[in-house]
Amino acid sequence: MRNLKITLAYDGSDFHGWQVQPDRSSIQGALAAAIERVTGCKVLPQGSGRTDAGVHALAQVASCQIEAGIPTENLQRALNHVLPPAIRVLSVEEAPPEFHARRSARAKTYRYRVFRGEVCPPFLARYVYHYPYPLDEDAMGVAAAVIVGEHDFTSFAAVDPERGREEESASNGRTICSSEWIRQEEEFIYTVRGSGFLQHMVRNLVGTFLLVGKGTLDRAGVKRILEARDRSAAGPTAPACGLCLVSVEY
Repeated sequence: MRNLKITLAYDGSDFHGWQVQPDRSSIQGALAAAIERVTGCKVLPQGSGRTDAGVHALAQVASCQIEAGIPTENLQRALNHVLPPAIRVLSVEEAPPEFHARRSARAKTYRYRVFRGEVCPPFLARYVYHYPYPLDEDAMGVAAAVIVGEHDFTSFAAVDPERGREEESASNGRTICSSEWIRQEEEFIYTVRGSGFLQHMVRNLVGTFLLVGKGTLDRAGVKRILEARDRSAAGPTAPACGLCLVSVEY
């Protein structure tokens, strides 16, 4: 039995997220089908995290165990031959038996792109959130630093009605190593690196920082939202199209 580490990139626009779902296209489902077709092994590759519908990845990591003896280089080529063009396997590596794409991860980096120009080029539209209206970008940069450190991010987590408030609070602690906005020509880009991220967390953070840019919230307000541990206190969820998983560290 071989344990494989598979690094892949994908355009998530036409997929219902990473996780396999009945009657819906998913990254995990497409990768599982490709592995079975190439190797004959029926597996469900485990990802480093579950990206939402419409979210992209430059270097998502998956792991699975197979019995087929195909060399990793040939396996990469074969998988790319049968996968849809929106998903590309960047590398296939032999991994130690204990390696697991999610449990072994130590940090992840996400990037959110806001296009600030009046007219968004059509070839960028699938990968940015177009917001041409006035924003105080300096204030957003100052507010982004509030979340650095170890915090309970319940206020920025997707609401799960099946989980109680105490259970959510007990499990939503994360450590953020860096959080910053940078202007690059007509794009205003948010990059965040941390030990892990809750469902919708980055998009909820971006939605809240945009409120700062609009002048309806300030740095102190972001701090109060963080301390409130209440999703209803934070801003709206930013569109999925602007978000991309950049890298996973092990």
